[in-house]
Formats: sequence, structure tokens, C-alpha cells
Amino acid sequence: MIGRPARGRRFSGSRRVRLGDVTPKGRLRLDAVARYLQDVANDDAVDAIGDDAAAWVVRRTRIHVERFPVFREHVELTTWASGVGSRWAERRTSIEGAGGGRIEAEALWVHVDLESGRPKVLPAGFHAQYGEAAGGRTVSARLHHPGVEVGAEHHPWPVRFADFDVMGHVNNAVYWAAVEEHLDLPAGATVEMEYRGGIDRGHAPEVAVARDVLWVVVAGAVEASARLEGAAVYSRTP
Repeated sequence: MIGRPARGRRFSGSRRVRLGDVTPKGRLRLDAVARYLQDVANDDAVDAIGDDAAAWVVRRTRIHVERFPVFREHVELTTWASGVGSRWAERRTSIEGAGGGRIEAEALWVHVDLESGRPKVLPAGFHAQYGEAAGGRTVSARLHHPGVEVGAEHHPWPVRFADFDVMGHVNNAVYWAAVEEHLDLPAGATVEMEYRGGIDRGHAPEVAVARDVLWVVVAGAVEASARLEGAAVYSRTP
């Protein structure tokens, strides 16, 4: 992942790991990490580009856990632009805990027209705010995870009213709960999530798992997938 830029915009926020963010053993969950990333990204965008901050949807997120922050640990989040495309941009975020927790993440966000949902050219003020930090680095929005493998193990994955956000879809952070449900995630693991579609009210998603890949599927179509590297292993939670 791209390191912090020597020049250009960086934005920071802090929070404490709360009871609703952790596993029964007290480590920070990945769905909570995804919410942290979403919140600091939105705070930065509101501060930098104002009203257009809502016009972004996440396409891909990669999380590397060096050490999990734990319950009540104070964490500092620092985020910056690490690359751009014509209609999307990559954002890097570092999460550093006062007790030694450390997580590195990068996310590709697509700029969209809120009425049509289609990608649109980056807003006029974007490059003025983020261009220096991105340093001219270009990134692709292409997705590359494989489709569901024959023989993958399938499980129901019902969604709740509380999983839907203001856009009317299951929020991107919720998909990480499926990763927590189906995989053991010791420190040292790297997980990449790709988002292809969206889960709406009335859909009946399921999770399929085979070796190092997890898919969220609706009526045979892959809506998201997670690929694991390093120390993560498949482990069905009873």
C-alpha cells in the first residue's frame, strides 16, 4: 500500500473502540473497521468538497491487520488520496491505536450521479484538494476476483432493516460481518472486498465459501466477494 505523502492533504480523526465494535474476546471487528473508514472518508470529503461528498460509492476495500485494536483503545485515523482515475479515486487510511493496534487500508471510491447511479467525472474541486497528495498516480477500477467456484459451501445470509443505509442498499460495512461470521482472522491477515452490485429490500442473499474466497450472492449473481491472504483460514461459525 502507498505510504503517507510528504506533501498534500491529509485528514485525521480519532475515536475510542466501543462495546458495539468488538468481538466477545474484545478485538475490533472488520465491519467496525469498515464503518470507521467510511466515517473518516465522509468527514474528509465534507470538509474538502462539501455537498458533493455524498456522491461516492465504494468499489473495493483492502484491509491489512498488523495488530487488532481492542475494546476501549483510543485510535487515530489518518486518510489521504493515493491515486485517481477519470471517475474514481483511491483513498488510503491508517488506523493507529494508543495500545499498539495498527490497521492499514485502501479503498477505491467511485464518483456517481445520485439520480442515475452512474459514474461521472470527478468534481471540479477534487484535484485542487487531493491532487498533490495523489501525486499523479493513476488507479484502475477493474474488479478481478473469480466467480463462485463449483463445490463452494453455501449458507443463508439474511439481512436486517438495520443493515440498509440512506441510499436504500445494504451498507458496505455490513458485508464485512459475513467475513467475520465465516473466517478466523488473526493479526497478519489481509482481506480485499470487491463490490459489484447492491442488495435491496426483499433480496434473499446467501454466502458461498471456498478456500480463500467468500462470495455474497443474490439469485445467482455475485454482489460482493472477499479474498483472503496471509494467516486467514476458513472456519464456519456454529
